[in-house]
Amino acid sequence: MARPKTAAKPPKSHSVTYGSGTPDDPWILKTPTLTSDYQAWRDESASPPALVVQVGTTKLSYQLRCVDDLAAMLKAHGDWVPLGTSDEGKPTADGTVEAWARSPKNPVKGYYGLRKGYRGRFANYVPPVLELLGLVELEHQPRNNRVRLAPKGDR
Repeated sequence: MARPKTAAKPPKSHSVTYGSGTPDDPWILKTPTLTSDYQAWRDESASPPALVVQVGTTKLSYQLRCVDDLAAMLKAHGDWVPLGTSDEGKPTADGTVEAWARSPKNPVKGYYGLRKGYRGRFANYVPPVLELLGLVELEHQPRNNRVRLAPKGDR
């Protein structure tokens, strides 16, 4: 699945400021619970290419291929998947996006996160990027949010 370079139509569930997803013009997003703002951008010059997330002064990065890989996993699953957000080193519930993002059975055979100690919380920061790009539907409740591949009409 090809990655769009710019944001798709705005999600109806919450407001964000749309950038182009570059370090100089990052996407400004909200976590699924809508409680925190953060910035995200593509760094295709990194090795491996990265999706960089800036939360306050904390910088996290995930392999950029996570965008396509998560969309493919959701397509194969065919229904809602719980997010199950968790910090690195904390347990994850089976069958969640967070568990998949660190599983030895995913396409990268382990964590998508690139910075040891900051490899968790994938499910908190990556699905809103996919929502912005029009690839997924994401719930925005105070807790227990889920994600699924967007209907073809939304992409």
